[in-house]
Amino acid sequence: MIMSDNNSCTYVETFDNNTGGWWGFGGNHIGLKPLDWKQGFVTTRSPWWIDYNHAPPGAGYLHMLFCLNLRGPFSDFHKDVAGENAFASKRYPLDFRNAQITVRLCGELERRGAQLLLLIQGRVGETISGWLLTGQPIEVTKDWSERTVTAVDDESQWTCIGARHDRGDYYTQHPLKTVLRDVNVNIMLVLFPLVIRPMGQIPGDSHQLRAGRDYPVWTSNLPEGYVQLDTVKIEYPHKS
Repeated sequence: MIMSDNNSCTYVETFDNNTGGWWGFGGNHIGLKPLDWKQGFVTTRSPWWIDYNHAPPGAGYLHMLFCLNLRGPFSDFHKDVAGENAFASKRYPLDFRNAQITVRLCGELERRGAQLLLLIQGRVGETISGWLLTGQPIEVTKDWSERTVTAVDDESQWTCIGARHDRGDYYTQHPLKTVLRDVNVNIMLVLFPLVIRPMGQIPGDSHQLRAGRDYPVWTSNLPEGYVQLDTVKIEYPHKS
């Protein structure tokens, strides 16, 4: 759905017909997986994959719950997982400066120190820079409720996720202002930070290894539960 006037436009996804291009990430190294769709909402459930790409010296570990790639082209596999992507096909603006993102959601979460946060990612040159809106966490309640965050151009509201020791050639820090102006990779709702506690002794620095893949972790320290999402609205204060 596109709503616009001479100065602004709005993206709205209500999941009435399909997942709208949104996808999830399964646990146990499943990789990209379709969200559980029922007419009008999508659901994600634990266990979720531990994203170790941003382990220290990056910002830390996270779970990817709801994800939307903002531009194609998309592989056949991605299309099978995510379905038709209205955002990309209708070429909604990538300039997220001061955009308001409203989600209607519900669920039950044992957060265990993590918060549900907006993540934006943009490619600048050959590398990708991701920023978490840590200053505006999104509350999840058992009853349906609307939550709105604003993508302000204020680095004190954000945390750059950076990269683990061997991913600096792919992920790096670019200025927030630059990324907000052109969020050309994806947006996500993620759980961050995660408490990673190795199960048993491991040799060397755990952050040099891949949590949950190179060594087992205590899942009792990780978030558990489910989240359902029935509306995503992005209101742009201006057209790109």
